[in-house]
Amino acid sequence: MSRKANPTLIGAFVLGAIVLSVATTLLLAGGGWFSEKRQHTLYFEGAAQGLQIGAPVMFLGVKVGTVKQIQLGLDAHDNRFVVPVTIEVLPQVVRARGGEPVDLRDRAVVRGLVDRGLRARLRMQSLLTGQLYVDLNFLPDKPARFVALDPDVSEIPTVRTAVQELQARLESFPMEKFLADVTAISDAVNALMTAPGTQELPQRMQATLKHLESFAARLDAQGGPALGEARKALVAAQAALAKLETAADRVATLAASDSETVKNVTRAADELAEAAAAVRSLTAQESPTVQSTNAALKEITRAADALRQLAETLEEQPDAVWRGKRKKHE
Repeated sequence: MSRKANPTLIGAFVLGAIVLSVATTLLLAGGGWFSEKRQHTLYFEGAAQGLQIGAPVMFLGVKVGTVKQIQLGLDAHDNRFVVPVTIEVLPQVVRARGGEPVDLRDRAVVRGLVDRGLRARLRMQSLLTGQLYVDLNFLPDKPARFVALDPDVSEIPTVRTAVQELQARLESFPMEKFLADVTAISDAVNALMTAPGTQELPQRMQATLKHLESFAARLDAQGGPALGEARKALVAAQAALAKLETAADRVATLAASDSETVKNVTRAADELAEAAAAVRSLTAQESPTVQSTNAALKEITRAADALRQLAETLEEQPDAVWRGKRKKHE
């Protein structure tokens, strides 16, 4: 007869298996179940295909959380559809320079990082599968645009991907004006190519080439004598330059400060200066020569007056020579 199974032993075995399973799960989860998590919302423009729940959230290349929810919403600012993505971050993942943890769950901390340029964007996780992930990075040159109207929502601004930027530029590109300009340019080119002057251009170019060939042939035929004359003129010019250099050397030698010519010229200049000084001293008002000359001129003037009076007396009284001068009343 078989033995009846012991219920206590079976219960203990089942309980041990459950405890072991829970312990294994906790070890594999790394204690993440007991850590406090905080959610933030991101609003992406355009389609978000490739982004799945559970996709990683990377902050400067370090995983700090995961994607928890993906929805479809309407932007109240411009009535466009957006994709709200809820992410969940873990605590004590980011540490400051001193080692103290930076709590990304704190809305004030996240808002301070946003003011410093923290932005979120979608990036490719795998080229083969096309899966995306959320990348957090500092992009201070990108303006912060908030979508959420609820003040209780912790929002991190997003930026467009490169494909979305290109798509936005293409959407705002004036295609109709561009096509009209291309059509106008095409018509202008067509009119230019069909013009009579353009049709005659190949013949004119051919005639010009023939003239150039004839001119080149003439140059080849007459180039020898012309080059010979040019060489002779060059030789003559070189000889003239050599003579000029020799003359310049002679002039430089004569003009040297220690040359005899410069000494003679200097000596002559000094003598001329002395002669000029002597003439200046002779012609001065206070010089003896000028005073003697003035006295002689005065004596000559008095003698001339006496001779004039004598002549007048002889003219009036011819006999005054032997009788003497008579008085006028006689």
